[in-house]
Amino acid sequence: MTTPEERLTELGLAVPEVAAPVAVYVPAVRTGNLVYTSGQLPMRQGALITTGKVGGEVSAEEAYACAQQCALNALAAVRAEIGELSLVTRVVKVVAFVASAPDFTGQPGVANGASELFGQVFGDAGVHARSAVGVPVLPLDAPVEVELIVEVRG
Repeated sequence: MTTPEERLTELGLAVPEVAAPVAVYVPAVRTGNLVYTSGQLPMRQGALITTGKVGGEVSAEEAYACAQQCALNALAAVRAEIGELSLVTRVVKVVAFVASAPDFTGQPGVANGASELFGQVFGDAGVHARSAVGVPVLPLDAPVEVELIVEVRG
């Protein structure tokens, strides 16, 4: 059986280093068998991959890619907390915040960038509850932010 990291490699992706917090918080907290991540921005190598509002300066396709990067960053936070992603038994909940132009209503499609990745990486254990919320602005003018809750072994 392949590991989550091996499945990411097959997709041409990898878990990045944990993104540095932009304020006073930690990237993830474990309580019992649950790990909660802080909101993860679409950071790659220390910088946002794009900025602006979805449906304005940022296309829905670009925002989908941002959500995928947020998901990778959330996985990095989880892995840093538990040691290896193969300890994840279930993706429980995903919350995607989408900085949206006033008339943009495609938040669920943007959030699919994260949701589809979790399904590809964890299979049936990656199927989760989700909220996709349009907001007027996110930190650093990021177009997307994703939070994750996972259940883990031991």
